[in-house]
Amino acid sequence: MRSAIVNAMTVDVEDYFQVENFAHRVHRDQWDRYTPRVEANTHRLLDAFDVHGVRGTFFVLGWVAERFGGLVREIHGRGHEIACHSYFHRLVYDLTRSEFREDTRRCKRVLEDLVGERVRGYRAPSYSITARNLWALDVLAEEGFEYDSSIFPVHHDRYGIPEFSRWPVLGYRTPGGHRLHEFPLTTFQVGRLNMPAAGGGYLRILPTPWTHYGIRAANRQGQPAILYIHPWEIDDGQPRMPGLGPLRHLRCYYNLAGTYDRLVGVLRRYKWAPVRDVLARVVAEAEPLAAAS
Repeated sequence: MRSAIVNAMTVDVEDYFQVENFAHRVHRDQWDRYTPRVEANTHRLLDAFDVHGVRGTFFVLGWVAERFGGLVREIHGRGHEIACHSYFHRLVYDLTRSEFREDTRRCKRVLEDLVGERVRGYRAPSYSITARNLWALDVLAEEGFEYDSSIFPVHHDRYGIPEFSRWPVLGYRTPGGHRLHEFPLTTFQVGRLNMPAAGGGYLRILPTPWTHYGIRAANRQGQPAILYIHPWEIDDGQPRMPGLGPLRHLRCYYNLAGTYDRLVGVLRRYKWAPVRDVLARVVAEAEPLAAAS
């Protein structure tokens, strides 16, 4: 039996050679040298979503969208939300404000031209909006985004704002005084620590009950969870990059063969919708409370 809470299912659409763990070995001007696998892997996800009646949000890399426009239109045509995942998958805190604006604007324009409607959501590569670059939220608001899903309230060597809210924040006030909704990635608490349980490598590497516990813990508190997956994470046949070192190798390759079945398990057990729809529900539930206060 599925939970009554509607959670947000998301896909970060990028190819296996574009992940941050390979950035030190594969420069962006070399991407075209690699045989793409993103189209076939995304189709496999789309088919699984169809089988289980799931609609989600696909945060698409602009570089991918320009080369696989038919894939973006198919994702949209099959009932999913299209959102922005940057153009070049560069860590936001490594960019200047103008560089970030240019990259984001370029991706947004490509996606909107393909699907013929406004793109409302953004997710930073590797969740790289942190306490040191919250100015990025001002840029997103200025560029017309309604929500962001880039903040991970955990400790991590690459990302995280541990003290941030664990639940969706409606009308979050940016440093420059703008407003947009923030949907942080799902965690559960152990003592004072937030433990990540939002999918991706955490679904792939950690024991399966870990993810289910995180989703159920959020739902028991009346809150939606948010799960993410990359198309390359269900592709055990992808070429292996040499010389990664043990940590990068673990993060990129552990349990690729088993992740699809784990994902299907969460598709079956819980209710899922695109981020925009889940946020609309949160807004609708908050309005009567605000009126009564």
